[in-house]
Amino acid sequence: MSQAVSSAHVQAPPGAFGRIIRHPAIIAGSLILLVLVLAAIFAPWLGTTDPQRLSPLRRLRPPSATQWFGGDLIGRDLYSRTVYGARISLIVGLSVAVLSIGIGLVIGLLAGFVRWVDAVAMRIMDGMMAIPSILLAVALIALTGASLSNVIAAITVSEVPRVARLVRSVVISLKERPFVEAAVTVGTRFPALLWRHVLPNAMAPLLVQGSYIFASAVLIEAALSFIGAGTPPAIPSWGNMIAEGRVVFQIAPHIVLFPGIALAITVLSVNMIGDGLRDALDPRFEGR
Repeated sequence: MSQAVSSAHVQAPPGAFGRIIRHPAIIAGSLILLVLVLAAIFAPWLGTTDPQRLSPLRRLRPPSATQWFGGDLIGRDLYSRTVYGARISLIVGLSVAVLSIGIGLVIGLLAGFVRWVDAVAMRIMDGMMAIPSILLAVALIALTGASLSNVIAAITVSEVPRVARLVRSVVISLKERPFVEAAVTVGTRFPALLWRHVLPNAMAPLLVQGSYIFASAVLIEAALSFIGAGTPPAIPSWGNMIAEGRVVFQIAPHIVLFPGIALAITVLSVNMIGDGLRDALDPRFEGR
């Protein structure tokens, strides 16, 4: 019987790993994201200066050989602030993706197997999903105050319901599969059942969902900073920079242009990875 369980166990589609590492969208998105990560890590050695250093004589100065991206409203170096701003966006995106997947995975697994947990948890998740993510994040930050950790927590809370519902649907579809029923029949303990048979089959959709959560978190953080409800203005983030530059956009468009391009490239690269993972891990796309 145990041999039957092992043979019936569903794994990722054959050759999925090979398709992942050869998929052009994943390769392109990963290379762009790698460049952004390296820039964020090695920002002090990339010709940057202190992103908080003021130079009133250089305020609103256009891009030049000495200031590659120009100066902002109070003369701070826009190139340095753009490079350092990558740290905020990447930290928020990665933290929210990891935390929301971890919390949502636990809730979804329990809801899929335990009926009373399903009845309670899913109604809470439904209520949270009825509120737009950014409004829920704004409300939570208004209660806790604006800081990087509070922004991460607020966005995580708004993303957990989507992960929980995804995992729950996967678990419910797997419960009736022969290999899970066979595992239950031979007396497989509940933790082992989750670890060996359910969790591996939930990883593919979780990876795809995690990439979209990463991109969504980056955009929400920028939106929160833009409206003044995100990271404090002293912290260089792309949302703060765009918000500061909107009032002088007609005379100094570079203040909005460069952080906007960086934000768009980051979201584009992560979405490319997510689309590629979906194509590579979904058997329906195997022949394409």
